Amino acid sequence: MLAVDQLIKAASVEYLEPGRRVPLVGDLLGLNLIRNPGAAFGMGSGATIVFSIFAILATIGCLVALTRITKVWHAIVLGLLLGGITGNLVDRIFEPPAPLHGHVIDMFQVPNFAIFNWADICITVAAGLIIISSIVTEVRERDKEKAA
Repeated sequence: MLAVDQLIKAASVEYLEPGRRVPLVGDLLGLNLIRNPGAAFGMGSGATIVFSIFAILATIGCLVALTRITKVWHAIVLGLLLGGITGNLVDRIFEPPAPLHGHVIDMFQVPNFAIFNWADICITVAAGLIIISSIVTEVRERDKEKAA
């Protein structure tokens, strides 16, 4: 996931003009290169160092969790999460204006939403899978209690 993210970002920087939307699927999906100092919707643009430190801690947490994996789907979810977190962390470390203050490269644009990147997609899918898993687990446990 990290490699895919970084390849998409490198291609976007190479071939897209900042702020100029390129339609992919009509008005539904386009490419629009921006450099985001903050989080989603540009919020927290003055707290880039906080996002960097949080991403470092989250990466360490994911690496520790990897040593405790017992199910394949846990590995998939953790891989998505780790790839997404590190994808944006690489930008924060290596992109201008300075290490740990770097702006994240975003390029995917849908109507009435923030411009985002592959790393953001990975994090969002991982979060969705965690939520679905929690619901399924709770339903199964409730069904077991009713059956007992």
